This record gives sequence, structure tokens and C-alpha cells, in this order.
Amino acid sequence: MGELWNVAFFQPMLNGLILLCNFLFQNFGLTIIVFTVLIRLVLLPLTLRQLRSTKAMSAVQPKLVELQRKYARDKKRLAEEQMKLYKEMGISPTGCLWPMLLQIPIWIALYQAILKGLAASPEELQSLHAYLYNSSLIQGIVPLRGDFLWLNLAVPDTTLILPVLVGVSMWVQQKMITTTGGDPRQASMNNIMLWMMPMMFALFTFQFASGLAIYWTVSNVIGIVIQYFVSGWGGLRRSAAPTAGKKVSDGTAGIQRQDGGGSDRDRPGEPGAQKGGGRGNRGFKGTPRAPGDRDTGSPGAGQPPPGT
Repeated sequence: MGELWNVAFFQPMLNGLILLCNFLFQNFGLTIIVFTVLIRLVLLPLTLRQLRSTKAMSAVQPKLVELQRKYARDKKRLAEEQMKLYKEMGISPTGCLWPMLLQIPIWIALYQAILKGLAASPEELQSLHAYLYNSSLIQGIVPLRGDFLWLNLAVPDTTLILPVLVGVSMWVQQKMITTTGGDPRQASMNNIMLWMMPMMFALFTFQFASGLAIYWTVSNVIGIVIQYFVSGWGGLRRSAAPTAGKKVSDGTAGIQRQDGGGSDRDRPGEPGAQKGGGRGNRGFKGTPRAPGDRDTGSPGAGQPPPGT
């Protein structure tokens, strides 16, 4: 099994990175960034399929909630109706998982290639040559240089910069693809995944080679760009909508209170105002008036008071 892994994944990854590094000024950090872009281009058809499937899943959430209420006591029938709905809408529930599953062996092989390619001792360099292809373009530039910006690509980042970049970029990407629906259980699961995945990968950044963290960060940024062009800001825009609506509602309420000066009955021109008058009218009516004064605020303005 180990030999199959080396032949199928590790050796092609290692030699491909070294060859690419030879054409990128022997800058291994830049090589990882370009390699990440190439991988995302190769996986682009699957990524687009995943995003469209996620968008379609969000659109059918109301129907799924209706089915769950209708067949709450018949789990078998519920599963059948859900699969029928997925088939009618052309949705594959497992289609969202393939890009992530395919990247797992890439992460493992990349991590091993970074450690092996940046041989730090004569023993590691001798072990490295056992995995290299017989090519002058590959054999001539090993071992690779591990310095990139403030990083040593073979060791974890000792600052908080890369962990924060990995966590924040993954949270934004997760938030954009998070679906909303009326099912409380699904909403709870989405919320758990929204926070658990970024925190988990941010912790991984403290433990694994910083070269792998660069791959995660660049991959997340590319994913955000692709997601934006497919369906906009997605969950980020939906999360901002309730806040904006609340502000408008509060402002409207404030305007009504200032304009009305009390309840709806006290407003001029309405039945309540004609019957008993507003607060201002009641206060004016109770004020003593001298004979001969004109009531300019009452309906009978201009007539002499009774009894004169």
C-alpha cells in the first residue's frame, strides 16, 4: 500500500513541485501558490457542480421542510420522497463532497513533498534522491530553499498571521455557501460546521508546515472568488439582511411616535380625533375662557361662547 501511494501520489507531487520550482526562479513559496492555482483550475468543473448543487439545495429547503412535517412519523417514506425530490430537481446530495474528498490526498502528498523537498540534513538529502526522477531539471536544484517572506516553509508559522488568514478565509467561504432553511436541525448543523471547520484548520496551522497553510489560504481565496461569480455573496448577504430590516423598522416606529403624539385615536382627521380630539385638543378644551374670546382650536371657532 505504501509503495502504491508513493508511485501514484507522493513521487509525482514531489517531482512536479521541484520541476515547477525550477521555472519559478527556484522560489518554493511562489511554487506552492502557482501549484494551488493549477489544482483549483483542474478541480473547477467539480467545484462549479458543487456550488450549483448547494444553491439548488437552498432553493428546495422549503419543500424539504414540508416533507419532514408531512412524513414525520414515517422515516422510510420521508427518505423516499426526499430522494424523489432530489431526482426531480436534478440534485445530487453527495455532489457537494467530491471537491473536498479529492483534496485530502493532495494535502497529504503536498505535506510530505514539502518536508522531503526541503531536506535539512545530508541524511534527508540522500533519502530525497531515492524519490527523484532521473532528470537534470529536477536533480540539479535540490535541496530547495525553504525561506519565503517571514516563513520557513518546512515548519509551522510562529506568528498568528497564517492561522488567522486560514481561519478567516475558510469562515468567509463557508458562510457564503451555507444554506438557510426552516429545518432547525439543518440550521444547527450548518452553524456548527461554519465555526468548527475554520477553527480546526486554524489549529492545524500551528502544527503543520507553513507551506501547507499557504496552500489552504490561497485555495480558500480562490474558492471565495469562484463562489462570488456563481451566486454572489450568498450567506454573507443573507446574514446582513435582518439587521438592515431591523434598523428600518425602528426608524419607522420612531417617526410614527413623533407624528402621532399618542395612539391612533388622537390623530386629526380620524374618527377618534373627531369624537374627543387629540391630546392637545383635550388640554385646550379644559382651559377656562373669558367671555368674548374666540376658540380658534375648536370646530366652532369664530362663534361667541354660550350664555353671552
